Formats: sequence, C-alpha cells, structure tokens
Amino acid sequence: MRGLIDRICSDFPDAYWRGLDETRSYPDEFVAALTGTGCLGALVPEEYGGLGLGLGDATVLLEGINANGGNAGAVHAQMYTMGSVLRHGSEEQKRRYLPGIASGEIRLQAFGVTEPTAGTDTTSISTTATRTDDGYVLNGQKVFISRVQHSDLMLLLARTTPRDEVERKSDGMSMFIVDLRETKGIDVRPLRTMMNHETNEVFFTDAHIPADALLGEEGRGFRYVLDGMNAERILIAAECIGDGRWFVERASRYAGERKVFGRPIGQNQGVQFPIARAHVHVEAADLMRWKAADLFDAGEPCGAEANMAKMLAADASWEAAEAALQTHGGYGFAAEYDIERKFRETRLYQVAPISTNLVLSFVGEHVLGMPRSF
Repeated sequence: MRGLIDRICSDFPDAYWRGLDETRSYPDEFVAALTGTGCLGALVPEEYGGLGLGLGDATVLLEGINANGGNAGAVHAQMYTMGSVLRHGSEEQKRRYLPGIASGEIRLQAFGVTEPTAGTDTTSISTTATRTDDGYVLNGQKVFISRVQHSDLMLLLARTTPRDEVERKSDGMSMFIVDLRETKGIDVRPLRTMMNHETNEVFFTDAHIPADALLGEEGRGFRYVLDGMNAERILIAAECIGDGRWFVERASRYAGERKVFGRPIGQNQGVQFPIARAHVHVEAADLMRWKAADLFDAGEPCGAEANMAKMLAADASWEAAEAALQTHGGYGFAAEYDIERKFRETRLYQVAPISTNLVLSFVGEHVLGMPRSF
C-alpha cells in the first residue's frame, strides 16, 4: 500500500501542490489518479465493488499522501462517509451508491453537520427537514462544509422534530443522502481560509428531497454521526502522522545541508534536538493510531483511543511543523520550500474535525470519570 501511494505521488511533486495552493485550485488530476487505483473504495466491501480493506489499511493511504508532501483532505471524506451508508443504509441504498463510490463514479465528499450557531454543539443545529407527502423540504444553513463543489452527494444532518418536542436533545435529528446534482434550492458560497481546502457555506431554501433520501431511521441521525466519528479521527490522525514525517524529513535534510559559520546547522544541538524530539513524538503518536485502528477493525470500542490518537498526532505534526520552520529560518517562509504551505495545512488539525479541548473533555469525562464540563 505504501509503495502504491509513493508511486502515485511521485507524479505529483511539490510544485504541483504549490501551484494549486497559489491558485486555490482543486487537485482534480491527483484525485483521478488515485481513483483509478480503486483506493478510494478501500473500505467498501468487495460485494459492493470495493477493496474490502480494514481501516488500518486505509490510514496508510492517507498517511502516505501527506508524507509525500500532498494533502489528503481532497479525498479522505470519500473513505469515512461511505461508512454511514454501509452501516445504516437500506440494501437498496447500498446497491445504488456503494459501487459508484468504490469506482469513483459517484463522489460522496461532503458532510453537512456544522452550523454557524451550533459548531461542535451538534444538538443545537437548526437546519430542518420537514416531512411532505413525497419526501422532505430542507431549510437552513451549514458552514465549513468542504468539497461540496466536487461532490455528487452530501450526507446531511437536519432536525426532523423540533428540539422542544423531544425527550433528549440528541433525539429528533435525521441523516439524509442529498443528491447535489438534482436538488434545487441549494446555494453554495465558497469560504476563503488559510489553507487550500475548498470550504463552503451551504444554504438550503425549500430544497425538496425524496423520501428515500432518509438514511436509516428518522430521528436517529445524531447517533449515526457519532458512529462515524471514530473512523474519521483515526484517518485524520494518520494524515497528521504523514505530515509529521514530512516535516521531520525536510528539517533533517536541510539541517544537514545548510552551512552557517562553516558547519552544518544540524551539528548544533539547538537545531538538532527539536527535530529529534519531534520525531520521537510522531512515532509515539503513530503507535496510538495503530492501537485505535486495530480496535476499530476488530469491532471493539475505540472512542478513547480514536480521540487520543487524533490529539497526539495533531500535536506531534504541529511540533514537527514548528521545528521545520525554525530550522529553515527565513527560507521556511518562502513558498518555494513548501514548509509554509504544509505549516498552514497541519495547523487545521488542532481545531478540526474535533478541537484538542474537546478531546480532553472526552477523556476527562468518559475515561477518567470526572464531571461533565459542558
């Protein structure tokens, strides 16, 4: 798997990603090359046309993309969003969507959960799906929804029962498969962010979807979202591991080549030790990534491990980014060295898909048994 990704990425060097970053363009050519290998269907069972691999295998793919200097953010959602269809969709929905997702003919890259006034307080979402005779009508707004412009389908979480009419605030939300190619009343507005991640605001105005767009049972959508979060966090942890290894490799190489005062700067412990420490932390985070992935693939509970893997990997990649930038000095800020690009990209994972503080809250409450903090 690593060899396959290395071979694909060799055709898309730093200059390719740097050019995309400068023009805020989507890596269509790279996605097409990866799709042609069947990799994006790694987690789709063979009976639906996928590779039928485990999550651990899938993490290797995403890690390899980032370790080669790319950005797996353009493809990672295709891997974990299909899990909701696989685990909660009807057999008809699985047959309709999964083969196309596996082959790349259908792009399921958009995941509509976050809202401007809700954020990570998912139970406070206000986007509604009102039942009609032949389906549902959507109204509301989502924000920070990535890859909408390059997706055929969107998994959408909307409230089907008003919050004041449910017993628990997590009830009354449902998940839908929205066909972006056919649904009217959807307005997509791009958001410019500090990294090239194709992020958008999405507005729904009387957007009608058919009854069979409902995924699973009505009112259980919040549980379906939680069900997919462990896979997402483990996959993102792998991307951070890839980033961390890229930063460490670039910093080590530059420290050995750059000479100041007649000697390589890497000969100075003040330069050498931060890089070495970053390497140690990346490798330690990698162990938690594998522990979480192994538990997931074995069907065992892995919420704590998935959260800890994501946090440790995000911290390690950020530490490695700092070390690489400091090692390169002024050149680290020059676009041609790519450090500043990857520096911006890996900073995201302190915040998304879950912030470090929320990971600590999860561990404090669910692992250590302390009182709920929010």
